[in-house]
Amino acid sequence: MQILPQDVLIVVDVQNDFCPGGALAVADGDAAIDAIHRIAPRFQHIVLTQDWHPAGHSSFASAHPGKRLFDQIETSYGAQTLWPDHCVQGARGAEFHPALHLPQAELILRKGFHPHVDSYSAFLENDHVTRTGLEGYLDERNLGRVFFAGLAYDFCVGFSALDARGLGIEAVIVRDACRAIDLDGSVAKIEARFAQAGVALIRSAELLG
Repeated sequence: MQILPQDVLIVVDVQNDFCPGGALAVADGDAAIDAIHRIAPRFQHIVLTQDWHPAGHSSFASAHPGKRLFDQIETSYGAQTLWPDHCVQGARGAEFHPALHLPQAELILRKGFHPHVDSYSAFLENDHVTRTGLEGYLDERNLGRVFFAGLAYDFCVGFSALDARGLGIEAVIVRDACRAIDLDGSVAKIEARFAQAGVALIRSAELLG
């Protein structure tokens, strides 16, 4: 697959808390970094996203006495999974994994900082109304097709790709540059949505040939 000058690589949430030893570790999460490093030199434009929760965020199970980790609650914007406290602003868990080295990235987009709304997607928070500003950033710079890598494939990466399609942006996920949580069949569920929305799945080798 040919990379065009206006293409963007969006590296999603490669942070300590999502990697082995972190508060919400994705299995082998740090193993995605090698593939990310292999494909990154092909792109003129790279964006990093960073989960950035205030302490006591409403998506934390600890904020809901009597609730357990991974319970579902109903909020004003629909169902919300309750997570361990993770990626708390200023904490080591919120920092990028030390092995990730992308100094050429042009933007670090922080998300999930509104106390009462979670934010999986790089484009829209979970209320599907509040925008992160990424769409405007891409539009102002005349950037187009977006390629996704990072963590987790079936949550923040996947929702970002689906929202990109909903905004009329071509979206491609580099599958081996991601790792998944697969909570209650979440991989199969989101891949069915990819097929409906037109999210493309490729391997890193397709960008390196």
